Amino acid sequence: MGVMITGVQAGSPAARRGIMPGDMLLRVNRHDIMDVLDYRFYMTEPRLSLDIERDGKIKTVRILKSPDEDAGLEFETYLMDKQHTCRNRCIFCFIDQLPSGMRQTLYFKDDDSRMSFLFGNYITLTNLTEHEIERIIKMHISPINISVHTTNPELRCSMMTNRFAGERLSALRRFADAGIRINCQLVLCPGINDGQELDRTMKDIAELAPAVESVAGVPVGLTRYREGLYPLRSYTRDEAAAVIDQMESMGEGMLKKYGRRIFYPADEFYLKAGRPLPDEEFYGDFSQLENGVGLMTLLESQFAEALENCRNTPRGSHITLATGTAAQSFIRNLVERARQRWNRINVEVVAIENNLFGDTINVAGLVTGHDLIDQLKDRRLGNILLIPSVMLRREGDLFLDDVSVGDVEAALDIQVIPVPNDGESLLNALMR
Repeated sequence: MGVMITGVQAGSPAARRGIMPGDMLLRVNRHDIMDVLDYRFYMTEPRLSLDIERDGKIKTVRILKSPDEDAGLEFETYLMDKQHTCRNRCIFCFIDQLPSGMRQTLYFKDDDSRMSFLFGNYITLTNLTEHEIERIIKMHISPINISVHTTNPELRCSMMTNRFAGERLSALRRFADAGIRINCQLVLCPGINDGQELDRTMKDIAELAPAVESVAGVPVGLTRYREGLYPLRSYTRDEAAAVIDQMESMGEGMLKKYGRRIFYPADEFYLKAGRPLPDEEFYGDFSQLENGVGLMTLLESQFAEALENCRNTPRGSHITLATGTAAQSFIRNLVERARQRWNRINVEVVAIENNLFGDTINVAGLVTGHDLIDQLKDRRLGNILLIPSVMLRREGDLFLDDVSVGDVEAALDIQVIPVPNDGESLLNALMR
């Protein structure tokens, strides 16, 4: 098959050897090239033999380059072919709970092992072919991030509405035996894959240690758009506490055996249970931040260190800081610690209710621009509005509902400053 070359960097090794846009790259050192993983793996050699097809004829181009030098070939997409979509119909899928009328990219269900390698995305294994499993092992692509949810094959099939979901779990053992490092995610649904099922899942995964380096337990997120979907509910306070007890108990055992806990409940479980967050030592290297594990503890630790080392004086500006309802008390406590040192700190922390998705969604990352505007338009906001940068999408400065930072500034007549999710950045923003 091969991949189409769309550009060649001027002065690059490929350009010097006469490779042109429109050529097809078929093989590198006799290995077929199908996508970005093949390309990146085989292009690291200093001596390259490229089979190129042009106008129906195949010729071999030999290139010499330094190990860290790029050959200079460009392709239409970073994957070099189409992104693999999810084949599952998970009962907890958040994308199925989105309202209509949002931008199309939000409805795309990714389940691509290459995205796991390139960007840390989680995959379910149901999309993997035998060729791809063998390639991951051969290339030693590590770590790989896997959405497990349960190790009960029958339950996994029913939760993911995919009859192959159970048998695909065998890839976990193959990866572990090959020395591939693994991070796992468990989206937990009350009464379905928690309780005894969670104990079973943790026990099965523990047998794959130390190849499995971390496992995040995340509570199911439910919006108000669930008509016609599987009946699910949110965790109660006591149920959240039970999950914490289970995962912490298993984590203690793993800590004694392997020197790391491996199993971690997400911060949201502690908030739901009304329990204090663990300290910084509990989370080790904070390997599950993307799943909301240890985010708040790390932020608090960074904030405390920055506060201790800060030698500046705040300007005393009136600042409003908007966040999700889940983090309001936590952020207020950090602001109060700064205020105890400098009484000139003048910051109001405002929780934004999620009217788009419903009040069960309370994290800052899912706050929309319209909700931000509607709930702040009649307030005295002061000089600056701070928002967590996680409210904005990778596409640029857009909220989930396509409202831009500029739209919010125009509607509220205030400067909006997105703040990265680290304690030092937060303190610096409060000092304005």
